[in-house]
Amino acid sequence: MNVGRSGYRVFSANSTPACTELAKKITERLGVELGKSVVYQESNRETRVDVKESVRGQDIFIIQTMPRDVNTAIMELLVMAYALKTSCAKNIIGVIPYFPYSKQCKMRKRGSIVCKLLAAMLAKAGLTHIITMDLHQKEIQGFFSFPVDNLRASPFLLQYIQEEIPDYRNAIIVAKSPSAAKRAQSYAERLRLGLAVMHGEAQCAESDMTDGRHSPPAFRPSCGPPGLELPWRHQAPFPGIELPIMMAKEKPPITVVGDVGGRIAIIVDDIIDDVADFVAAAEILKERGAYKIYIMATHGLLSADAPRLIEESAIDEVVVTNTVPHEVQKLQCPKIKTVDVSMILAEAIRRIHNGESMAYLFRNVTVDD
Repeated sequence: MNVGRSGYRVFSANSTPACTELAKKITERLGVELGKSVVYQESNRETRVDVKESVRGQDIFIIQTMPRDVNTAIMELLVMAYALKTSCAKNIIGVIPYFPYSKQCKMRKRGSIVCKLLAAMLAKAGLTHIITMDLHQKEIQGFFSFPVDNLRASPFLLQYIQEEIPDYRNAIIVAKSPSAAKRAQSYAERLRLGLAVMHGEAQCAESDMTDGRHSPPAFRPSCGPPGLELPWRHQAPFPGIELPIMMAKEKPPITVVGDVGGRIAIIVDDIIDDVADFVAAAEILKERGAYKIYIMATHGLLSADAPRLIEESAIDEVVVTNTVPHEVQKLQCPKIKTVDVSMILAEAIRRIHNGESMAYLFRNVTVDD
């Protein structure tokens, strides 16, 4: 029987080998066995979870990495959490290194804040705490009704730069957009390197014409006999009120603020998924004189044709952590390298179970990190 050292269990919410790899590394560091459970899809694609051992009165840690089928992974986590809740587990802590739907954390016209919905679903399923890493926006923690520990992968990526990139002192940290400048500045200050910012990448176009937000309509609905409609196109909504019109965005040409000539360019970001922007940024940096280009990111989703595009691009190396399984992508593209972050996740689990302070894991972490 799998008995933790001090009354806790560690389970994996996915039974596939790629997704249990991180869970096994964490349990090895903790010196415990992985909890016995079976997670599978029935013939009708419903998710079923069978917990094979007693969890009554225990602290339960569920490790769930997000494969390509994100929605199935979410259901696996929800069903397992609820199964453990109904089995009288004392506390249920979700270890979700990459939190899904984190990019959908803002209101987009008539869309929805899906990240907040997911937070409510996890709480309803029975989770009492979450350990995650490098949330896309730190404000996401406010969506939850229970504690969230947002760990940082930057110490591991900084160590990789210092140990694995020859002549890194001749490097410059690059933010591929102004929104990534704070993260890049943090890296640059810690490595005592220069900073460059790229500006002019494609923005998310928001057309009010196609959105249908031009209100009032071009013509006022008819309220009287045919032929007596009043023209409405150029009238204000209310007499005497003129609303200012928002100027349309015009994408400026791509520019690089900072000198990258004869330097190693290191682009830093939190997520690398659709690599088209990174490939375009690498081409611009090459044109500006950078002789090597590295990309450092916490979460390597690398969807669709990302491995092929990276292999054919000017990018020399892509370094990501193992928060998301990407072994298949590594076989397709040898430029992809992995940094193991199981050490900090294991230490977070140990400290939470023993009731120790988490401050040690956030040493020298500032608000902007």
